[in-house]
Amino acid sequence: MSQAEVLRRVSPLWTFGLLRSELVTTFRRWRTLALLGVLAAVPILVGIAVKLETQDGSGPGRGDGGGPAFIAQITNNGLFLVFTALAATLPFFLPMAIGVVAGDAIAGEASSGTLRYLLVAPAGRTRLLLTKYATVMTFCLVATLVVALSALTVGALLFPLGDLTTISGTQISFADGLGRALLIALVVAASLIGVAALGLFVSTMTSSGIAAMATTVGLLITIQILDQIPQLHALQPYFFSHYWLSFADLMRDPVYWDDLVKNLGLQVLYAAVFGSAAWARFTAKDITA
Repeated sequence: MSQAEVLRRVSPLWTFGLLRSELVTTFRRWRTLALLGVLAAVPILVGIAVKLETQDGSGPGRGDGGGPAFIAQITNNGLFLVFTALAATLPFFLPMAIGVVAGDAIAGEASSGTLRYLLVAPAGRTRLLLTKYATVMTFCLVATLVVALSALTVGALLFPLGDLTTISGTQISFADGLGRALLIALVVAASLIGVAALGLFVSTMTSSGIAAMATTVGLLITIQILDQIPQLHALQPYFFSHYWLSFADLMRDPVYWDDLVKNLGLQVLYAAVFGSAAWARFTAKDITA
């Protein structure tokens, strides 16, 4: 039987089994668990810091521009800790974690000598690459939800919960606020699909997992620095990180959609470009390990 016939006979159940295997392998790694642990610790540290800072009844740095726009509201409503934690982790901690997992996706298999054996199975390179990308995107969602759930738990323990005052000054119910928190978490996860594609592309360029992870994280830091240089303002709207914090517009009433749409559109563009580059590289690459 030819290879083409074998590939045509690969069932969806086999593909699901490959994805399940990748997910189990990824989330059983100590590195993955450590990354999730660090992400879960950030809201705890932020919540404790705000609680200690406001024990005397003063507000946490209102109007001084020293932190996320939500931080002044945490003492009034613990749900704002979710928004603050996501704003604190999105610029560095979340993309760094995604960069580590994505950078290791292909290169890690090559460096450990298991990539060639994966390709012996009737998966095909395209199917394997898509499975790797789906695994990284699942980690994006899980990592974001870990931050949100940790922040919600800490916020409920340390601060009161109730109706929310939006950035626009209007009142919404706690249930509505909880729904917006979930929507914000999903938007934050979607904001990382460009980073995931970039990391996967870098991972196809080398056989060293450490080199791929370091390169991906280095590129993330470089882009973030460039996004802060005023002289590059004409280029900055095209950086994948430029509209990351636009999720704050979901806490306006009515919601401002312009920057949110730009952010998601930019992520899709980066995912298409770097995803295509990763596919072109991986399908033409000589696998020797």
